[in-house]
Amino acid sequence: MDKPTAQRSVETSTAPSSLNWIYPVVSVAALIIFGVGLYLVLVDPKNNWTMLAAGCVSLIAVGVTWPIAYALAASRSDLREDRQISSRIHDRLEQMTTLVGRVSESQLLSDRAKSVAFREKDRDAIRRAIHEEMGRGEWEAAFALADQFEQAFGSKSEADRFRGEINHKRSEDTQKQIAEVVAVIDRHTRNEQWTAAVREAETLHTRFPNDDRVRNLPADIEQRRQSHKKQLLQSWHEAVARHDTDGSIEILKQLDSYLTPAEAESMQDTARGVFKEKLNNLVAQFSGAIREHKWAEAVRTGEQIQSEFPNSRAAQEVKEKMDMLRQRASEPAAASA
Repeated sequence: MDKPTAQRSVETSTAPSSLNWIYPVVSVAALIIFGVGLYLVLVDPKNNWTMLAAGCVSLIAVGVTWPIAYALAASRSDLREDRQISSRIHDRLEQMTTLVGRVSESQLLSDRAKSVAFREKDRDAIRRAIHEEMGRGEWEAAFALADQFEQAFGSKSEADRFRGEINHKRSEDTQKQIAEVVAVIDRHTRNEQWTAAVREAETLHTRFPNDDRVRNLPADIEQRRQSHKKQLLQSWHEAVARHDTDGSIEILKQLDSYLTPAEAESMQDTARGVFKEKLNNLVAQFSGAIREHKWAEAVRTGEQIQSEFPNSRAAQEVKEKMDMLRQRASEPAAASA
């Protein structure tokens, strides 16, 4: 038997100890009264029932009250035992509360220790994330991570260094993209594709509206266009001056998309002179080829006159001779000559 059970047994046995001698004595007295009364009844049945009745009542009273008294005494003992158990439970609860508090403090210390242990890993993770966002060109996300780094670890100097690196990388990336588009624009300007060049400049401006170089691109393209136009005009005047009709006409065709209506009108007389000179030269070549019986050359020159000057009088005259010239050009003798 364990200690609490033994103690409870002792308390239970000692609780009704006061009954151990009172009720046996009373029981003996009641039995004596009952015996005397029974004897008197047997001796004289008419006059001695009182003593017998008293003995019966005494025995009944002892028989009824003894269990009740014993039960009351036991209940008082059980109450004391319950109080002791409650006290022990209370003590145990206090001990458990103290233990839980110690465990909680230990867990808190463990969490802090983990936080300190993993702090550097968290810093490295954010550093890697910042560089990954920079590599993808996600500049706003990189800035947000730099702000998070400063808030989480309180390292403003390192966060500022990240921001400076992000700004530098973004500037490099921006200039690289601008340089790529500028190279495309340069190619368009060399090919005199001015509309395509302007379109590329406008698209670039929507992406980088605050860049000075991008803002100046349309003006730069127009300056190049005007410079090229000036060169063409100079080449035109030089070709006219040396009577280079073919070169003059070719340059005039290139100038067509650059000239304003006023500029084109001012050049009409000179242009007419060039075309007239060109036609005269072709007519002279055509006539010389016929005189020298160079029928194939005459056919080629006549076709050129008809193609380039279809509405001229010379074209009509050439048309009248073309059938005869083609026939002679196809003859074997002419071919061998």
